[in-house]
Amino acid sequence: MNATRHYLDYNASAPLRKEARAAMVAALDVCGNPSSIHAEGRAARALVEEARYKVAYLCGARHDGVVFTSGATEALATALRPAWSVNAAPVTFGALIIGATEHACVMQGHGFAPGKLRVAPVHRNGQIDRAALQALLSQTGPAVVAIQLANNETGILQDMPEIAALVHQAGGVLVCDGVQAAGRIDMDMAALGIDALALSAHKLGGPKGVGALVMLSSATLPEAWLRGGGQERRMRGGTENVAGIAGFGAAAGAAQAKADDMRPLRDAFEQALAQLVPEVAIFGAGAPRLPNTSAFAIPGLSAQTALMALDLQGIALSSGSACSSGKVAASHVLQAMQVPPTLASSALRASFGYGSTSADKDALLAALQKIAHRAGALAA
Repeated sequence: MNATRHYLDYNASAPLRKEARAAMVAALDVCGNPSSIHAEGRAARALVEEARYKVAYLCGARHDGVVFTSGATEALATALRPAWSVNAAPVTFGALIIGATEHACVMQGHGFAPGKLRVAPVHRNGQIDRAALQALLSQTGPAVVAIQLANNETGILQDMPEIAALVHQAGGVLVCDGVQAAGRIDMDMAALGIDALALSAHKLGGPKGVGALVMLSSATLPEAWLRGGGQERRMRGGTENVAGIAGFGAAAGAAQAKADDMRPLRDAFEQALAQLVPEVAIFGAGAPRLPNTSAFAIPGLSAQTALMALDLQGIALSSGSACSSGKVAASHVLQAMQVPPTLASSALRASFGYGSTSADKDALLAALQKIAHRAGALAA
């Protein structure tokens, strides 16, 4: 195997930032429980609250709206339930509307009965069909609506202010999976119209196993999903993961300060790939996308074959979501975008990040050329 590794799978998990590592190591020496009132407890609490401010600043929210969780999956499971409180009054929403390209944790991890779930279709470019969404809202009445800001497989961005306007006009609340967008594009929850936002630390260079649910508006959740000792403003029981939260805060601060723009590297890759393989399909090329993500397919080249061959050449890529036990399966995202199954079976995703270089791009292009030739997908 090639001794030099080229990691281009940041959408699955970003390497730990040095700032996050340093913050976590320092936090491990703080022995106090954040709920204790003695000096050691106050020191732990200070680390948690500092991280809370940094995460809030990253997404344009108030610090007291940030609830730390074990990750975005837990955050979304907490938010996607019928019972809410709007303007301090209890409300039970009768339906959940989700986008057709949502992450599996939205599709499977909600608290609504199967008959209460509606799916809003997307156009071929991966963006929500807003007319169809509006029609669904007219049928269901006030609903909880879950729409990703950025898709994890294609990087396609949704027009969140327009979607939020439709949801709020119908009396609903908007829950957003912001995992892939955080640290990659500017985020302002108020401007976007998002009521609840789910974040995950390890996507932006923090540790795995920590995330946040960020609440912004007068619409809030009336009770905790994980009940316990009343931590996190009684919204998430259990002693806080101080080291993980400190690392999350440090990563959020670093992502906000540096604003690494991967667009030039991603665009250069796609331009070179199109010259190398003129028939290549770039999914979502005509829609707004994350600046770091390229989802593409070389017709005739199996994704499974390509991933194994790339790995042997020292290159880490993905075929889509990394949350399916490492398996290569049909993508519901591409199915929703009406991509033909034969082309979808060739789909690969390169996702660049703050440590990516032109050498990584060049290595990927050279490897793809070699693999495509060997598979007969590219003329000699």
